[in-house]
Amino acid sequence: MVNGASLALAGANVVMQLSRRPVGRAVAESTVVSGSLVHHPLKRTRTTLSYVMLALYGTEEERRELRRQVNAQHRAVHPPPGGPVSYRATDPELQLWVGACMYDGVRDALTRLYGPLGDEFADEVYQQCARFATTLQVSTGAWPRDRDAFEEYWRDALTRLDVDEVTARYLRDLIDLRFVPAPLAWLAGPAHRFVTTGFLAPEFRDLLGLAWDDARQRRFDRVVRAGAVVATHLPRPLREFPWNWCLYDARRRLRRGRPLV
Repeated sequence: MVNGASLALAGANVVMQLSRRPVGRAVAESTVVSGSLVHHPLKRTRTTLSYVMLALYGTEEERRELRRQVNAQHRAVHPPPGGPVSYRATDPELQLWVGACMYDGVRDALTRLYGPLGDEFADEVYQQCARFATTLQVSTGAWPRDRDAFEEYWRDALTRLDVDEVTARYLRDLIDLRFVPAPLAWLAGPAHRFVTTGFLAPEFRDLLGLAWDDARQRRFDRVVRAGAVVATHLPRPLREFPWNWCLYDARRRLRRGRPLV
């Protein structure tokens, strides 16, 4: 199910997750520097990819340890005294939203890479992706029971998108890669902005005022089709990189007692 090309959707998926005000403010205001994308972009990327792989494919023991370490980080995330937005990183309802965004990203990536998913495979992907949420505080019963129930949840959730200026500024910096060294941001920022905006649904683009039109859409579609052809014909080890390496690295860290996050 994993393909390295799916990382092209990563920026858009982060934007989606942070498009609920409590989630966005929790990340933008977080004082947990060790897990900050701004301060440690490579470490944060590794941590996120490791979480995805262990949540999807880890054993129950591996997921328990992952939960313990993530919970320890999340307990340190809280609003500043007198802050205008209340949030808890361990809030099951917010974790359900984040897990739902991650699932939406997986199904979008698979569809773009391989075409429409058959019902049986789509159901299998959906149930597997429940682990994005249930690895943490979301109970199994809280995850929508099937894909139809998920669509109902998703339609309702899209009516509750809300981004204030603090989060919007953080997300615009992320989209333009302003958290990486300036020469790299200058070189890769425009492409990252184009791809990230292209993978976002109109509701999320409108939220941040991201410009898009038919000409950009046509160019984006051509880029995605070309990328999918290349990505699906690579040898498996290359096709699955860096996901395969992240799973290997996470399990090695667990064996050696090193932190995952």
